[in-house]
Amino acid sequence: MPSCSPGATATARQAWPLETRLELSPFPSAVPCARIHARLVLLEWSLSHLADDAELIVSELTTNAIRATGHPIALFLTVDRHVLLIEVWDTQREALRPEPHAIDAESGRGLELVSILSDRWGVRYPETGGKVVWARLPACAGMR
Repeated sequence: MPSCSPGATATARQAWPLETRLELSPFPSAVPCARIHARLVLLEWSLSHLADDAELIVSELTTNAIRATGHPIALFLTVDRHVLLIEVWDTQREALRPEPHAIDAESGRGLELVSILSDRWGVRYPETGGKVVWARLPACAGMR
């Protein structure tokens, strides 16, 4: 895992924080598109060491958002020199209710996986409406 001081990579020459946004329609292809987007963006940002965990988190959050609303959603990835923030916005204001011990269940284990893979996650409700479910991953060594 890289240290917190970037070397002579492309990300070192770019302005921090780095951000991307992807709007997705509620189609069956939305979740794989979100995963691929996350993997490729992290590769571009020289953060491919985060790709596996980030892809799983993106998959769980986008799946939950699409199932909950059936409406378009948005995926945001933001990284500073220390933390990758994954956010998924949807139109629902209803609070999330993680199922206890869901990791052993056939379904409903998404938020449990997010909790295991991330160092922190939560929900916020923007003034503009809907909700944002977010998760953080340390972007450098020694942060977890």
